Amino acid sequence: MIKKSKIIGALCTVLACMLIFQACKKDQPSQSVPAPVQMANVATNQAKPIQKAVSSSLFQATALNQFDFSNKKDPFKPYVLARPTRNTPNETNKKIQRDALPIHSFDVSKFKLIGIITGGRENQAMVIDPNGKGYVIKVGMTIGNSNGKITSITSSGVDVLEQFTDDNGRVRKENIKITLPRKQ
Repeated sequence: MIKKSKIIGALCTVLACMLIFQACKKDQPSQSVPAPVQMANVATNQAKPIQKAVSSSLFQATALNQFDFSNKKDPFKPYVLARPTRNTPNETNKKIQRDALPIHSFDVSKFKLIGIITGGRENQAMVIDPNGKGYVIKVGMTIGNSNGKITSITSSGVDVLEQFTDDNGRVRKENIKITLPRKQ
């Protein structure tokens, strides 16, 4: 077996040789060149003449370097422009509040009507969403994710009017009736 001391000695020798070769690089000036010879080379170099600065305003632009983009389409313009909505600040606040309510997160047909209250100033009804949360609704309130407006509450059920825009851009109206479940 080879002794550990021989291996360590060989590694130290290799490491020392690598350090010596790394220290001597070609881009470093060697010390064998005398200093007066280097000074002589500097003295023999003559100063080159400096070119005069020329202003770019002296040159006239040629027609070949000019590009006319006035009749070209702007590549950064959108194809379809969004119509600006004319919401008053009051309408915008109502829309934000309406979208934040959980009663507006389900379709109208998903609600179940469980009770109708009549005889007061106005009729009221109670509906339950698919999660089991109950809401008391009145005429004029909105319900559903399509902002359906409650038009009437009768003893037979609740009428909801939904307005939406179809693919052709026409405003469509749909009447939805939520009725009480039949007794068994």
